[in-house]
Amino acid sequence: MYIGTVLVFTYILKLCGVEGAVNRNYTELFYGGLMLGAFFMATDYASSPVTPLGQLIMGFGCGFITVLIRVFGGYPEGVSYSILLMNLCVPLIDRWTAPKKFGYVKPVKVKEVK
Repeated sequence: MYIGTVLVFTYILKLCGVEGAVNRNYTELFYGGLMLGAFFMATDYASSPVTPLGQLIMGFGCGFITVLIRVFGGYPEGVSYSILLMNLCVPLIDRWTAPKKFGYVKPVKVKEVK
């Protein structure tokens, strides 16, 4: 998801005429540490989401932030920063994408009448 997001957003920015977006026949995928970050850094067990939907959200967010940093930022490479920023969001992603327990019924609060 991470690599595909980088490819798609870079291509979209290139079509929109953004000057910093370079996409020459998939070479954007091999610039900097994108492959290293996608395969080794973003998939770290200690800091990646647990649920499959959370992992997709993490990959999408990392790819989007990487493209923003590469095209509009002052740094030539945004992979490590995007992974760090998305690692900060992992507890929220896990909380929002946690599956409901099978057979669990939310307790109803009863108001006492006085």
